[in-house]
Amino acid sequence: MTPLDGARDDIRDGIRDGIRFAFGTLTALPVRITRWDRAAARAGMLSAPLAGLVVGLFAACAGSLMTLLGSGPLLAAAATVAVPAALTRGLHLDGLADTADGLGSAKPAEDALRIMKQSDIGPFGVITLLFVLLAQVAAVAELYAEGWTYGAVGAAVSGVTARLALTLASRKGVPAARPEGLGAVVAQVVPVRTGLAVAALVTAACAAAGAPAGGYGGAVHHALAVLTGLGAAQLLLRHCVRRFGGVTGDVFGALAETAATVCLVALVLGR
Repeated sequence: MTPLDGARDDIRDGIRDGIRFAFGTLTALPVRITRWDRAAARAGMLSAPLAGLVVGLFAACAGSLMTLLGSGPLLAAAATVAVPAALTRGLHLDGLADTADGLGSAKPAEDALRIMKQSDIGPFGVITLLFVLLAQVAAVAELYAEGWTYGAVGAAVSGVTARLALTLASRKGVPAARPEGLGAVVAQVVPVRTGLAVAALVTAACAAAGAPAGGYGGAVHHALAVLTGLGAAQLLLRHCVRRFGGVTGDVFGALAETAATVCLVALVLGR
């Protein structure tokens, strides 16, 4: 074996380990994580949109199947929204609720982080979950009302956007709030330029997905929806870093749900 062959094998192994890391941490799919280090975390967070695409496609299949079986848009939307929750064992929704409780407590960072680690969900978390899930179902229902392809593409694009927000949240300069947990493992592993390059490529792919149904206007609309979702997640990220001192696994869950929800709403508005 030549040194070049060895380098190629190392690259393949790194990509494989990264994909395993992404699916093993961001989904409940039966994928075994083979490496738990900074290099694997970097490759994993760069692969996060791929995990989001798979989750989004499963969600799209569920909603489309309900539509083809004769259900209305609302039932198809409920099935679509339920799939990502099931494929993450509700971890992102739980993170959203915990982050809402931590932010809503108005307590210092240390106390807020302790509240977030508790197993129960407070009133801020319950209210946030209620309105986020309601917004997701309502938005997806409107997309399915226009046609099953609109709902299916919307589900896939929102799933990708949710995980792309995590790629950007793992960039250099965004510290971890705790020395342990997923947040500490993935914090600052993604170079800023690499993260932006991935974001540009994924946004372009999402725009291409919107082109068949809406032409140039559809492509622009889908690209703007992705960027709007990412922008909302970045605003939340900035607020969480200011309040908690950095990111945690709960904050990552909140960012994913925020990006997905705002993306879906943006897909509905302005059509």
